[in-house]
Amino acid sequence: MKKTSPWSWVPSLYFAEGVPYVVVMTVALVMYKNLGLSNTDVALYTSWLYLPWVIKPFWSPVVDVLKQKRWWILTMQFMVGLSLAGVAYTIDAPNFVQATLACFWLMGFSSATHDIAADGFYMLGLTQHEQSLFVGIRSTFYRFATIGAQGGLLALADSLQCVWGYSMQQAWQWTFLVTAITFFALFVWHAVALPRVENAPTPNAQGKVGQGVLHILVGMATTIVTFFTKPQALVAIAFMLLYRFPEALLVKVAPLFLLDPVTAGGMGLTKMDLALAQGTIGVAGLTLGGIVGGVAVARYGFNRCLWWMVGAITLPHALYVLLAYLQISDLWFVSAAVGLEQFGYGFGFTAYMMYMIYFSDGASKTTHYALCTAFMALSMLLPGMVAGWLQEQLGYLGFFILVLALTPLTCVAAALIRVNPEFGKKQGK
Repeated sequence: MKKTSPWSWVPSLYFAEGVPYVVVMTVALVMYKNLGLSNTDVALYTSWLYLPWVIKPFWSPVVDVLKQKRWWILTMQFMVGLSLAGVAYTIDAPNFVQATLACFWLMGFSSATHDIAADGFYMLGLTQHEQSLFVGIRSTFYRFATIGAQGGLLALADSLQCVWGYSMQQAWQWTFLVTAITFFALFVWHAVALPRVENAPTPNAQGKVGQGVLHILVGMATTIVTFFTKPQALVAIAFMLLYRFPEALLVKVAPLFLLDPVTAGGMGLTKMDLALAQGTIGVAGLTLGGIVGGVAVARYGFNRCLWWMVGAITLPHALYVLLAYLQISDLWFVSAAVGLEQFGYGFGFTAYMMYMIYFSDGASKTTHYALCTAFMALSMLLPGMVAGWLQEQLGYLGFFILVLALTPLTCVAAALIRVNPEFGKKQGK
């Protein structure tokens, strides 16, 4: 039987992985802002949508044992398409906030489950050489999904409203409907293109599923205990929760600030402007910063780069203080500031990712890393919940000054960790 080319499914699979995450985390925030919710409500409601990624490690064993990963991928893609259509259908409902949030919750849980299955399928469907070859391809198409969702969908909603004359609600309805149709198309494509690399469970194996899940859950409970008893475990958790604390506040309010009119202290951008500034230039800056950060750690080692990365993830917050103070609504000036701040975030975030890899190393590295990603999501959920309320109490300028004033938390978190001086450096043959 002829082997299915990875080019026929790896790029599209990781494009499909990226779209719902960005829709839930960014597009939903802009939509609720456009539809009249306060910053307090927008930040609170959308921050809760991180929860599926916080608790994802705890149901990943079930995905590993119950059904094939190909089945999970296709089912979750169908559920994402269904939830996107649900958002489109319920936007004009009287209780649209509750109805659309329910759809976003379904989308979030489906997307998080899809992540588990897709990453597992990637390792099953490719040889070790192919995995190495396509790791850059999967990352690239995930970034394409980020630009397509964060930039393209905002631009589409803006065009439907400003160019075609649709109302705000209709523009968002059609935007989510188009996205749903696209996702159903991805579902159909993957139903054909995904190779069948897993053996169908036998009746005997199916009868042992419950026993297998129980065995894995018991093993995972033991592994969780070992995570919390590792050396410097409390320091590691503090690092994972505090290193990005100022950034977690900023990232939830930044799009609201850019969209709000100048009279309300914002920058007065349109959705099309935001699509360019944050969805395109910002994502490019984030990607480039991450690449430069990875190269730097590989060349100089983690410890030597750490404080440069701390500076990169904290000092650019001053750019938002500057924007809020000057309120220069020139699109290219704003885009340059957003791009520079995101470059700093991408560069500085490398330290966070590398430390998670370092702390997870050991006999149970896969589960320990999954638990680190849960704390990573929690570090965004908790500050994001109060970010909108803080902004409404302090105003945009006061809020960004507060974010800048909280940067010592990042410094303290970085100062507490202890890492092998050779970690990250390229090892000689």
